[in-house]
Amino acid sequence: MNSKAMILMIVVQAAVVLITGYFFIKVLRTPPNPEPDSFSENDDVVERQDE
Repeated sequence: MNSKAMILMIVVQAAVVLITGYFFIKVLRTPPNPEPDSFSENDDVVERQDE
């Protein structure tokens, strides 16, 4: 493998790793949605509601 191919391979692999890391960190830092955790909070049947 000549030096130009090696440089291109390293640059592409570094770019993929950096982009993947950026979005992985972005997903981990995103706060959760303020949605209920279960259907019991939205349940209309009184027997199944936790009070």
